[in-house]
Amino acid sequence: MAERRLTEVSPLVVKVGGSLSETGRLGSALKMLSAAQIPIVIVPGGGPFADAVRSLQREMSFDDAVAHRLAMLAMEQMAEWMAAQCLGLKVAQTIDEISDCIMDGQIPVWAPLHMMGNDESLPAGWSATSDSLAARLAELLDARLILLKSVDAAGHLSAEELARQGVIDPLFPEIVARAGVSWSIFGPADDAALAAILAGGGGA
Repeated sequence: MAERRLTEVSPLVVKVGGSLSETGRLGSALKMLSAAQIPIVIVPGGGPFADAVRSLQREMSFDDAVAHRLAMLAMEQMAEWMAAQCLGLKVAQTIDEISDCIMDGQIPVWAPLHMMGNDESLPAGWSATSDSLAARLAELLDARLILLKSVDAAGHLSAEELARQGVIDPLFPEIVARAGVSWSIFGPADDAALAAILAGGGGA
């Protein structure tokens, strides 16, 4: 029943890039998202926590499968941090928890390991970053997806071209093509357009 209710409210999945913490945009992005007038689900990037995993992998020599799970835990650390910054944000691990948050008027911040730790559609390596995890969640929720990035990306570029440029990860184009996910990238110049969408103005 929770999944049915979630489908009815048509959430927007918003992936908040960890790099926003480096550009000083993260705080304002969270403030904007916390004021959303439409149902949304936030997917956090790993940010500095994921950078620590990359560094530790070099130092401690664990394989990519372990790094993949630790990177998801890095996203969960960022989720906890985000939830502590704004009232109304709450960490959610499952579709039921996401649904409960939305039905209670809260904004779920997704902690992905519980759902994605054994998802065979995602390779256990760095090719599947939080971009692909967000796309996978959008696929499961039959939802639209917005990627908040620290760089502006030309709207006419395909997912494949954006992946070649390193704007999104290599697996993302495959997931959105397979699932038919409607997606957009919003950079620093797109905050007004994002605010309009979050206010219920449509688009994406």
